[in-house]
Amino acid sequence: MAANQHIEEGLEFVPKFDANGLITAISQDAETGQVLMVAYMNDEALRLTQETGNAVFYSRSRKKLWKKGEESGHVQKVRQILVDCDQDCLILKVTVDQGQCHVGYQSCFYRGIKPGTTQDLELIAEKVYDPQEAYKKK
Repeated sequence: MAANQHIEEGLEFVPKFDANGLITAISQDAETGQVLMVAYMNDEALRLTQETGNAVFYSRSRKKLWKKGEESGHVQKVRQILVDCDQDCLILKVTVDQGQCHVGYQSCFYRGIKPGTTQDLELIAEKVYDPQEAYKKK
């Protein structure tokens, strides 16, 4: 089996990390199909996610691992990991207790481009929790 065919059609998980050692990971609500967020994983974050069943990501801005919900308590329980054809992107099918966006929405995709415009945004969702309460400094 050719290398590309092995990656694209084979049954061995061989994640393709980018030059920075990261792979895109999309979290999707396993019940509703709603896309919750897009983040990145390095090899360690992926391994910890697989071992614990809780989503763990790599923060590019903080340059460290972060377990989703470590501050807010809004964890993602991973039910399934889907892999795209090139094995360079993952979808995490997750169950969640409530909002996943750090600004209070269920999804990080709470705005859309307003029809008839090219730059104006409109809210397409309502907040489901108070982020000031969830992220109180301890």
